[in-house]
Amino acid sequence: MASTFSLILVVVTVLTGIIWTLDKLVWSKQRAAKVAAARVNAGAAVDEKTLAKVAQTPVWIEQTGGVFPVIALVLILRSFIYEPFQIPSGSMMPTLLVGDFILVEKFAYGLRDPVTNTKFLETGEPERGDVVVFKYPLDPRVDYIKRVVGLPGDRVIYRNKELLIRPRCVEGQECGGFKKLDVTFEQRGEFSQMGIPLDRYTEQLGEVKHETLRNPLMPDLVDRYYRQSGTYQDEWVVPEGHYFVMGDNRDNSTDSRFWGFVPEQNLVGKAVAIWISFEFEREEGSVLPGWIPTGVRFNRIGAIK
Repeated sequence: MASTFSLILVVVTVLTGIIWTLDKLVWSKQRAAKVAAARVNAGAAVDEKTLAKVAQTPVWIEQTGGVFPVIALVLILRSFIYEPFQIPSGSMMPTLLVGDFILVEKFAYGLRDPVTNTKFLETGEPERGDVVVFKYPLDPRVDYIKRVVGLPGDRVIYRNKELLIRPRCVEGQECGGFKKLDVTFEQRGEFSQMGIPLDRYTEQLGEVKHETLRNPLMPDLVDRYYRQSGTYQDEWVVPEGHYFVMGDNRDNSTDSRFWGFVPEQNLVGKAVAIWISFEFEREEGSVLPGWIPTGVRFNRIGAIK
């Protein structure tokens, strides 16, 4: 399902493109023919001001012709190359903070029709550890951002705040067991949730080393987990063509543990960089509206791990 903005952008690009093309191929030649006829009819007494009026491009065509290349460029950039997104929640802390503005690489997982989101060219697939933007499976109008934990065929367990993965078994090869991720405790208290200091860890997920947060006082909400037939309540087998994703802020993220898997066709792209980061914290009683930034976090600008 295309976003309303994408649909409007495509429609405006097509309409302005048609007008621009008609002017280049038809209407401009008609104006030139009128000028030539006026010169012949007037002879030596030709009035240059009159000819200028005859040759003048109508304002609405001139404005459309000027807008079309810009809109077409925006459509190409946004649909097939990079699209900007804003981080609205803390589910990916500490990797991404509220106020971060990120760039999403649209061609990372295939080129897609901006209206139907149908893939027409293969360019790659998500890898374990990628931070991805996708259409929320329960409401495709909403964009979500999480980290890929499980690939198609993987078995994933999240138990006692520990993540265990058994990669898919390839037929004819011996299947290994579950492997606990390499995790290192870093510090406590840099971030908090409802006044509770959070523990920050470094986690090795595939080829990616990144940071996660845990709330040491919050139990795993196993009774709310998405239930999959034939597995334990805190275990999932990733279906073909789907991905298991989680937020880095493990106890403050609504992710695959609670609603299931991300279909491949819901993928939007790979989050690759923070291009600007605004601070919105302010003193209690401030008269400034909450949407006005109070500062810029220049130290956060750069690639996303």
